Amino acid sequence: MQGFDRQALAQQVNLGAADLGLELSDTQLGRLLDYLALLDKWNGVYNLTAIRDPGQMVTHHLLDSLAVVPAFAHARRVLDVGAGGGLPGIILAIWAAEVQPEMRIALVDTVHKKTAFLTQVKAELGLANVTVYTARVEQLQVPEKFDIITSRAFADLGDFVAWSSHLLATDGRFIAMKGVLPNDEVARLPNGWKLSRAEPLTIPGLEAQRHLLFIERDA
Repeated sequence: MQGFDRQALAQQVNLGAADLGLELSDTQLGRLLDYLALLDKWNGVYNLTAIRDPGQMVTHHLLDSLAVVPAFAHARRVLDVGAGGGLPGIILAIWAAEVQPEMRIALVDTVHKKTAFLTQVKAELGLANVTVYTARVEQLQVPEKFDIITSRAFADLGDFVAWSSHLLATDGRFIAMKGVLPNDEVARLPNGWKLSRAEPLTIPGLEAQRHLLFIERDA
């Protein structure tokens, strides 16, 4: 699909979400499409994603991120590390704004042009539940710790946990989005941490493997 055909993209998002067991409101769908339009527009200058076709962006980015929504069903404070173009953080924020209005999502990235984009998305979409940080996660300090820290294809799992564990609440957990199950990375998790669950994901229209990894303190 070439060009930004909003009606066709809306149908693609709705059908994909339904396959994932999610029913999107008109507001949620509108914000998802507005986000996609911003990603498409800014990508030409900021190179936020290697994917240029909006239809492929729906599959590889929007539906890929919507697939993880059930894992965040009871979260209140979420941190997206290495947030990049806002995946999954912005997608979670769009979903939660109506369904879980008490949820707050923070996004951190070291690259200023990426956080500038995220700040613009927050403003244009009216996402009051989003906070954007330009920082290295290992140096980030926040007034209240997070119950879930997530990332999408960010770094080695061991580094992800080591760099951001100081930001995790005592009873919190990490949820990492990965492609093929990275058994070698799991084996290198720091002492005191364990993989509690690995959940395969099926993304509508995407043949590639996807996994959601749940990492918790090893009591």
